Amino acid sequence: MTSSDSNLDTLVGAWLTLKEAAAPLGVSPNRIKTLIRENRLMGVVRGGELSIPAAFIDGDDLVKGLPGTLVLLGDAGYSTEEALRWLFTPDDTLPGTPIQAMRENRGTEVRRRAQSLAF
Repeated sequence: MTSSDSNLDTLVGAWLTLKEAAAPLGVSPNRIKTLIRENRLMGVVRGGELSIPAAFIDGDDLVKGLPGTLVLLGDAGYSTEEALRWLFTPDDTLPGTPIQAMRENRGTEVRRRAQSLAF
């Protein structure tokens, strides 16, 4: 694990393997891979296994607005690591992190900010 990986782990906190992420969503691990390929989810290889942030799952669904926000970040040219850093870095003006705001149904402001990153 590189220093960069360690810093990302500190920001993100809990991670789920594909199998762990699939269970609450009621889908197969292959479906999670498809969601990642479609840019509706984001994952990184950790310890040789593809994993997603646990904060991306809300009960039995993805966090509301997450897929659209990930598309906006991708359109802004953000790499997976850059997008994860943006989503999990505290922002005093929100307040909290963008992913926290989305989990608290304050995603409109997060998406507005993500959209402005491209300009």
